[in-house]
Amino acid sequence: DGVDIKTITMESLRSQISLVLQDVFLFNGTVADNILYGAPQADEAAMKRAAEQAHAYEFISQLPEGFDTRIGERGVKLSGGQKQRLAIARAILRDTPILILDEATSAVDSETETEIQAALRELMRGRTTIIIAHRLSTVREADQILVLSDGRIAEIGKHQELLRKGGLYSKLYHIQFKDAPEPPEILEHVELAGGRG
Repeated sequence: DGVDIKTITMESLRSQISLVLQDVFLFNGTVADNILYGAPQADEAAMKRAAEQAHAYEFISQLPEGFDTRIGERGVKLSGGQKQRLAIARAILRDTPILILDEATSAVDSETETEIQAALRELMRGRTTIIIAHRLSTVREADQILVLSDGRIAEIGKHQELLRKGGLYSKLYHIQFKDAPEPPEILEHVELAGGRG
């Protein structure tokens, strides 16, 4: 927003960012405790709204004690998709202007990914979002996509622009969506970063 990041304290910067990571951090508490972790001042109604927006409310209501169900250390009593949806609910509840999604759908099956993508679209609305992903379905709608290869930016553009260029992004797209064989030399050192804002 026009402010040099060097002038901002680390605490202030962190208060403006929510994260949804591949490896979700959950602790041995209740579902509610884990959602409220990022915004302990939030009330129960706000927490439940966040769970609904994250497409988590349905599975939570089927747990033995609903929001009061203890989930075990690192959420061992939950599936990968359920953990991701709790992390998304936590980020929705924090309501920060900056969102970082780091491989947020990489550990889930295709059906669960579709549900999580819907929750992520809700979460990204009105926020500056940085998306780090290998799955192109995660970054296709980004305002700007950066394709990294061997730690360097190989391409920059929107989805359609990058497809027209016929470069690395286009090759990755055709591998993922056209059932082409995966040449490991293409995928080995490639990451994608997309952004919305």
